[in-house]
Amino acid sequence: MARQVEIWNDRAEIAARAMVLCQLAYDQAIAKGERFTIVGAGGSTPRVLYELLATKDWNWSQVHVFWGDERYVPAIDPQSNEGMTRKAWLDHVAIPPVNIHAIATDADDPAIAAAQYEQHIQEFFGTNAGEIPQFDLILLGMGDDGHTASLFPHTKALKVSDRLITVGEKDGQPRITMTVPLINQAKEIIFMIEGAAKAKALKAVLSPQGDLNQYPSRLITGNTIWLCDRTAMNQKKS
Repeated sequence: MARQVEIWNDRAEIAARAMVLCQLAYDQAIAKGERFTIVGAGGSTPRVLYELLATKDWNWSQVHVFWGDERYVPAIDPQSNEGMTRKAWLDHVAIPPVNIHAIATDADDPAIAAAQYEQHIQEFFGTNAGEIPQFDLILLGMGDDGHTASLFPHTKALKVSDRLITVGEKDGQPRITMTVPLINQAKEIIFMIEGAAKAKALKAVLSPQGDLNQYPSRLITGNTIWLCDRTAMNQKKS
């Protein structure tokens, strides 16, 4: 699949470019008379994008928001991706509550929560077990270690190919995450990468060859656009 790499000066430019891409994806879906499905990510760069999305005059009844991963904490927890997204974006637009497809984190077993979110996605798209639905747009970040979503280096979640949702983990703490096949199926995937701390992993991920287990972002091979700042690319700002 296609991979496009764009280099920008800073977080604000990355978010602005991501907003343009979100608008294009939304326009294409709405022009076809379809709903627009977008998958959110956690992190500081997506938060700036969400603040821009909060200013848009979209037909919010046609927008459906999902999450690519979630820490196993309540939405009111400062670490919650859902909580951050609501504060920066969703609480400021007239999106129907039923269009916000959050990952439940109140089950005793995270595996139950993963299965429930998978079932919810299947019911939403009308797909059967073994079929992979297609989101319009998935937003992703990348950690200093090369992980994306909650697909961390050398973890079992990297190998899951028969599920849409699985349990990831970091430092013994469970996460709920979309699997590699589900992410790769999206019509478009946007990575937002900034900071010198990401430079080593970014170089390894974008290299023609490399270790998939060490740098899980390499596993995302769908239709991707990488929005990177100059420090992450080891370049001087213009």
